[in-house]
Amino acid sequence: MIHQYQLGGYNIVLDVCSGSVHSVDTLAYDMIALYEAHSRDEVIAQITEKYAGVPEATPEEIAACYDDIVALKAAGKLFSPDTFEPMAGVLKAKTAGVVKALCLHVAHTCNLNCSYCFASQGKYSGERAVMSYEIGKQALDFLVANSGTRHNLEVDFFGGEPLMNFDTVKRLVAYARSIEQAAGKHFRFTLTTNGVLIDDDVIDFANRECSNVVLSLDGRKEIHDRFRVDYAGNGSWEKIVPKFQRLVKARGGKNYYMRGTFTHANPDFLEDIRVMLDLGFTELSMEPVVCAAGDPSALTDEDQEIVCRQYEELAALMLERDREGRPFIFYHYMIDLTGGPCIYKRISGCGSGTEYMAVTPWGDLYPCHQFVGDEKFRLGDIWHGVENKPVQDDFAACNVYAREECRTCWARLYCSGGCAANAYHATGSVRGVYEPGCKLFRKRMECAIMVAVARQLGSGQ
Repeated sequence: MIHQYQLGGYNIVLDVCSGSVHSVDTLAYDMIALYEAHSRDEVIAQITEKYAGVPEATPEEIAACYDDIVALKAAGKLFSPDTFEPMAGVLKAKTAGVVKALCLHVAHTCNLNCSYCFASQGKYSGERAVMSYEIGKQALDFLVANSGTRHNLEVDFFGGEPLMNFDTVKRLVAYARSIEQAAGKHFRFTLTTNGVLIDDDVIDFANRECSNVVLSLDGRKEIHDRFRVDYAGNGSWEKIVPKFQRLVKARGGKNYYMRGTFTHANPDFLEDIRVMLDLGFTELSMEPVVCAAGDPSALTDEDQEIVCRQYEELAALMLERDREGRPFIFYHYMIDLTGGPCIYKRISGCGSGTEYMAVTPWGDLYPCHQFVGDEKFRLGDIWHGVENKPVQDDFAACNVYAREECRTCWARLYCSGGCAANAYHATGSVRGVYEPGCKLFRKRMECAIMVAVARQLGSGQ
C-alpha cells in the first residue's frame, strides 16, 4: 500500500508498510500512481502521452524511471506487503501483566474552572479529593511490583491541578528515589500543571526531578482567558505566563511542553502558536478539543477544514524559522524517518489499561485518565491489582488491526489505532473509530513527513 500527496512543493510517496518515504519528480509521481493497476507497456504509453513535448521526458528516461520503480519494489521500499498483522496479538501477549507507567491523580480538584475540561474541573464527575502520601506510596510500590524486568518507569503527576497537593508530590518523589537502587528501577517523573501555583520551590523541584513538564497555555490572551478562568470568572493568562517563562528559562528552554487546546473559538490556532513563540516558548503542542457533539466548544466541519489549512501553514512556518536559525518543536510533527517507533509500538497502540494506568486519589485503577470516574472501566485497585479482567482484555485486544476501518488507512502504523478514549466517547466502543480525529491526524502526519523530507533535503536549514 502506498500513499501519495503533494505538499510544500514536494511530491511525496509513502510506502505504508515499510515506512519508506520518497520525494520524487512529477514523472515518477504519476508513474507510481499507475504502476499497480497497469502493465509496463500501458504505464509507459500513458506517461509518454501525458509528457509529450517535455524535453526531459525522453523514452529512455521514462523506461529508466519504470525500472527504478521495479527495483524499489524488489527492495521492499515500494508496494511492500503488510506482514505485521500476525504479530499484533503475539507481541502484546509477551508484555501481559507488565506495567510501565502510572498517571497519579494526586488532586481531584482544581483552582481553575475551564469550561471545556474533560475532567469536570478536576472532579471527574465525582467528589473533590487529594491523594494521601500513603495511597501514592502504595501506587509506586504497585508499579515496581508489576513492572517485570523493566528498568525505566514513568509517573505523571496529574489532576485536576497536582500543585494543589505539592507536598505529597515531593514526598512521593523522595520515596521513589529511595527505593530505586534496591528495586533496580529508575523513575522518570512528569508534572502537568496550569501554572497558577508555580513558585521558586516548584521550579527548583521540577528542574531537579521532572524529566518533562507540561504547561497549559492556550496561546492568545483573549482565547486563553475565555476558557481558563478561576471560579470568580477571571482569566489566568497574566498570572501564569510570567511563571511559565521563569520555569522554562530555569530549565534552559528544554524538556517542557506548552500544551494548548484549540476549540470552535480558535480553529486558527496558528495565531496561538505565534503568540507562544513571541513569548519565548519553543516546545509546543496544540490539541483539538475533545467534547460532546453539540458542545459550544466542539469543532464543526468548517472548523476542521480551517484546522487542516493551519497545519499546512504551521509546517511552512517551521521551515521558515529553520532557515532563519530560530527553530521550534511542535509535538505532533516530531517524526523520525530513519528509525521511528519500534514495530511493537506501531501495531500495539498506546498501552492504556495494560502497560499504562491511571490511579485515583482513592487508589482505584483505570485504563487512562480519560476513563476515570466511569465505574464500568474501573480495573481494580493498587492493593489487589487488576480484577476486572474482561475490561483489561478488551484494551489488550485494542491494536491497529482491531478496527476494520484502520486496515485500509495509510496512517495506521503512525497512529497505532488511535485513542481508545476518543473512540469510546464517539462510538461507545474502545475499538471504534473517531473519524474527525482521524482526519486531523492524517493531515498532521502529511505535514510532519513533509517537514522531515524538507529538512532531510536541506531546504529547511
